[in-house]
Amino acid sequence: MSSWSQALTFSSASAWDEVFTGFHGASRITVPDRRAPWTGRLEWQRSKAYGLAQCSLGEEVVHRDTRHIRTDPRGTHELLVPLTGSAWVEQAGASGEIGPGVMALCDIDRPLTFAHGTDLRSISLIVNGHNLSARSRLAAGVPQLLHGDRGLGRVIRQLTTTLHEEREHLSETTFDIACDRLLDLVCLAVEGGVDSAPTGQRANVEAEIRRYVRERACDRDLDVVGIARALGWSARYVQQVLQAAGTTSRDLIRRERLNVARTRLASASWTTYSIAEIAHASGFGSHASFATAFRAEFGMTPREARRNGQDPAK
Repeated sequence: MSSWSQALTFSSASAWDEVFTGFHGASRITVPDRRAPWTGRLEWQRSKAYGLAQCSLGEEVVHRDTRHIRTDPRGTHELLVPLTGSAWVEQAGASGEIGPGVMALCDIDRPLTFAHGTDLRSISLIVNGHNLSARSRLAAGVPQLLHGDRGLGRVIRQLTTTLHEEREHLSETTFDIACDRLLDLVCLAVEGGVDSAPTGQRANVEAEIRRYVRERACDRDLDVVGIARALGWSARYVQQVLQAAGTTSRDLIRRERLNVARTRLASASWTTYSIAEIAHASGFGSHASFATAFRAEFGMTPREARRNGQDPAK
């Protein structure tokens, strides 16, 4: 076995705690009975860029809270890949059960709860947060649940397992190259995996998209590609999130622009501007398209709204 790869067997929970926190960060670890017999095994390899660990051990609950993070920040994310058994993962308001068919990608510097029984055997891929965010802001931003029993998720699971099994035959350079490719696949799965994301996560993403569009509605070049690029997601992901919310990027942008124009038509500070100038300043390409959209949205023409001198929504 190479000098950067190790394997340890544990006969007590206390001995395991020390190694676990050294590898994953300061945490509070709870077990049913610390006096009871304990069996556990940890096999890992670590380079400057990545860590890969397979563990099998007794029942425990791991809590890493803000106090642990403040005193022992790691700047890392972990992909948890169960091989047998199951575990419960909770982070950032999202939670779920993982097993051989489901993997979890978590930020170690966010409060985390991880609980499992004696049947769990899993592999963890540990990556630098900057390395992950450089590939995908979405993958680095929120916890993710990925299916590991089909498609790209199954490829990720198999590659993770093979990478661990072949650790003794890899140099650190080769190991890092393989981990790079594995991380690329993880980010690809996250970017296209909105259907596997927790509902709470989709709501947070939708809120950020709406906030971004509201703040930049008058930008005439605003479109789904620009939104995705600015927020660090794929255009496909943005489209899927909005579709799940019952709208599209085009409808959302148009509605926000109409809201801006409605406010300006009722504002005394815009009385010196023509309706066509307000339409243009609000992001519309032509007066005609603006007038048609305005009447469809608010049930009156822009001229009627201005003449009434009131918010047409009232």
